[in-house]
Amino acid sequence: MRLTSELWVAALIRRIRGDNGFAYLAERGSGEAGAIFIKKRLASQSFHEELWELYTPAPQSAYDERKPDERSFILSLPNADSEACEKRLSAEKKFDSDLWVLEIEDIADLTPYISIVPDPYA
Repeated sequence: MRLTSELWVAALIRRIRGDNGFAYLAERGSGEAGAIFIKKRLASQSFHEELWELYTPAPQSAYDERKPDERSFILSLPNADSEACEKRLSAEKKFDSDLWVLEIEDIADLTPYISIVPDPYA
């Protein structure tokens, strides 16, 4: 049995905050099985430049049956501005309004927290 989206997101936020990162829930989706999207702020060289990475749920074929509680993600938008991320999320919401959006800052590498797989469509 897979963890609910609500429990998985709460655990991820707690782990990141425990490591002195900053994570917050930007949008709450379906507690049971809403898709989870992760928007990670990149450290920028300029105060005016704000870049993000957007991680989206990996296709079902990327999941490992031996690890049913693990969720996999693909990096869909690297080095994107906030507007590009919001445009993509808006399109996703038209398809599935039950999605979760988690925003993360002050964490350089997400691999200790989430499973990132190569984008099969790239």
